[in-house]
Amino acid sequence: SLGVNLMFRLNRTLARMMNRFTGYEVTMSETHHTEKKDSPSGTAVTLAEDIISRMDRKRGWVNKPQSEDPSMIAIESLRIGMTPGDHSVTYTSADDVLEIRHSIKNRRTLAEGAVIAAEFLCGKKGIYTMDDLLGEE
Repeated sequence: SLGVNLMFRLNRTLARMMNRFTGYEVTMSETHHTEKKDSPSGTAVTLAEDIISRMDRKRGWVNKPQSEDPSMIAIESLRIGMTPGDHSVTYTSADDVLEIRHSIKNRRTLAEGAVIAAEFLCGKKGIYTMDDLLGEE
């Protein structure tokens, strides 16, 4: 989906900025339908890995709501009803909370993202990613 890829971009930018501010702790939450087999989702893992590669104080992630190890990102994974997908990355300090979130309302957005990507690729040769479609980072 275009929205998920925009969130990936925002997440990378925010993680890079937060690397300078040690007063914020980062956690993640993801919710999907009860039939989803992987936990955490691939989207959540990508978000976490992007944070880890940009924040010196993070070295990994754990699939549980909280972690006693400050070098690990806690990912809370929920499987509820028919939820197509909801992902949030939350930075919390003693004084405030900053959150980026993407929620899929329906699966149509997944098809629309594929069509937008296909239109972008028309007439092109080579290998491209969604970052090429989104433009400069």
